[in-house]
Amino acid sequence: MIDVFSYVPAIVLLPFFSFLVALGAGRYLPKGGAFGGIAATAGSFLLSLWVLATVAGGQAANRTIYTWASAGGIGATDVELSFGILVDPLSALMLVIVTLVALLVHVFSLGYMNDEGETGLPRYYAGLGLFTASMLGFVVADNLLMAFMFFELVGLCSYLLIGFHFREPGPPSAAKKAFLVTRFGDYFFLIGVVAVLATFGTAQFAGPESFPALAEAGEVAWTPGGLALDTWFTIVGLLVLGGVVGKSAQFPLHTWLPDAMEGPTPVSALIHAATMVAAGVYLVARMYGFYALSPTALAVIAFIGGFTALFAATMGVVKDELKQVLAYSTISQYGYMMLALGAGGYVAAVFHLTTHAFFKALLFLGAGSVIIAMHHNEDMWDMGGLKSKLPVTYYTFLAGSLALAGIFPFAGFWSKDEILYEALVHAPGEPLLFGGYLMGLLAVPVTAFYTFRMVFLTFHGEPRSATARDPESVRWNVKGPLTVLGSLAVVTGVINMVPVQKVLGIEGIDVLHRWLDNEWGGIEGLSSHHYADLGPYSSQYIVGGEVGTVLVGAAVSLGLALAGLGLAWRLYGVPSPTEHTAKLGGIKDVLYNNYYLDELQVWLAYRTEDVAGAANVFDQGIIDGVVNGVSSVSLFGGNRIRRIQSGVVSQYTALLTLGLVALVLVLGVTGGWFL
Repeated sequence: MIDVFSYVPAIVLLPFFSFLVALGAGRYLPKGGAFGGIAATAGSFLLSLWVLATVAGGQAANRTIYTWASAGGIGATDVELSFGILVDPLSALMLVIVTLVALLVHVFSLGYMNDEGETGLPRYYAGLGLFTASMLGFVVADNLLMAFMFFELVGLCSYLLIGFHFREPGPPSAAKKAFLVTRFGDYFFLIGVVAVLATFGTAQFAGPESFPALAEAGEVAWTPGGLALDTWFTIVGLLVLGGVVGKSAQFPLHTWLPDAMEGPTPVSALIHAATMVAAGVYLVARMYGFYALSPTALAVIAFIGGFTALFAATMGVVKDELKQVLAYSTISQYGYMMLALGAGGYVAAVFHLTTHAFFKALLFLGAGSVIIAMHHNEDMWDMGGLKSKLPVTYYTFLAGSLALAGIFPFAGFWSKDEILYEALVHAPGEPLLFGGYLMGLLAVPVTAFYTFRMVFLTFHGEPRSATARDPESVRWNVKGPLTVLGSLAVVTGVINMVPVQKVLGIEGIDVLHRWLDNEWGGIEGLSSHHYADLGPYSSQYIVGGEVGTVLVGAAVSLGLALAGLGLAWRLYGVPSPTEHTAKLGGIKDVLYNNYYLDELQVWLAYRTEDVAGAANVFDQGIIDGVVNGVSSVSLFGGNRIRRIQSGVVSQYTALLTLGLVALVLVLGVTGGWFL
């Protein structure tokens, strides 16, 4: 019998080989090595489907491939550092998402990058291959240290691809910003990895000897003296969360993501939908068994998520560039996922991660199609009237927009509403969670408003420029990926229609709940997510919720979304729209300038430099002054004494005689009292 799990490393290695081929021989290959990248990601996608089917049959894998270091740990526990694979329902699902989106991005790039007449295509496709391989390695990692290493590779690839147009002034700066801001969060993540290894002697995600299982049992090798276990677990969880906040662009480390739009649009689709930004949320889901033991950590996660969802949505309202609106929507939507995780909604978070991957990839690639048609002009106020000129782009983009706004029955409606419901039923008695829920609910109409403001300005009304009146046509390699993703944006919600099951009593349509809760058989003890029912929260509560609460929650959310859509239609769904956000006055300036957080971060950087400078003055003026003073005295004295060492015997005799005379005189004057 063929062991499918022995092919899992090939899922990672195929895109890596395409990276090597494009980097080494891409300039000799058609399209800079694009077809090699397409073939590699297609192979990884087919293998991922095979793995998914095998896991559905009740199998899983938790295997160590290579142990590269072993040492005695703190206490009596030995620490082994290894590479391995963990394939369970969560990672199998994520493998399919990443490989499918990466495949479609590779195909789309054939039309987008060659349309620009780009140079450096081998470097571009090499970057895509390494980016895909890094994310896939992160997905199948069986331990936290291995995950951290691939986490950093993902960050490196984003730096390389965001700065692809390095000859222009904007992209290199944006790439450096993305790299530095996410590194700040990753410092905390690294400390968290060390803390996990020191505390448990292992960083394994799953199995009876994994750190979530040991944490549940209270078996630790070391803790800081005097700290209770639950307090220490909270600290460790929040340290790892630093990396999550950076990668998933949550407040306050979200500022890099809008600037990352300087990269090519297909790269933006990959970053936002299935790789870099998705990595943080996936990490929390992967080690959710550990987080479930700390209600404090969960409450912090929920509040950060709810705040970010609303905070980012408000900024999307006033943006003029198409990709900028989508960037802030990404920050906001990952805020919803964090809210779900903090509310105990492990399944809801994974559900929204899945639906968002498809409709956000669709929206970015749709934006790429518009940018091609507009000769790379991204200003929505120069567009208009593109509905009839780009019908495939319009209708697929509309499907993605309806999903993003949470309009029934599109995919985003089901996943977003489950998040809000989970937060609602657990909010009583939890102030941070309740605050997160309220902010998440307020973000619903704002999301619908900025989404359809974008749709109306881009596709409806009269053309507002010569380019919009005669746009460039797009080819099959643009329309094909849009059609696939547009279909998924419509139908993906069917994988977890829990409200319908509850209201109508139809069994078996909560597929994702059953999938992630190991009800397909034979996966006992391998998945970290089976700890999701620990502590005060349970991923299963929605099945037992009240029908009235489900209906009222869905009605309120849908009503708010429709209100936001209606307002956008009233203001911008006209032949010649005007910028109504100008009426906000100074508030618009604040929103347009991102609450001046970039300026604040620069100010903090300079203040840190000033503090470092003051420390440098103290170091040079006091510390170095004392050290240099001692050395100067020593050098001066040595220089004078050195002159005495002349080597002339008569001088030595004279000095000896003078010294003896001086000693006799001193003894005579003092009476020898000191002897």
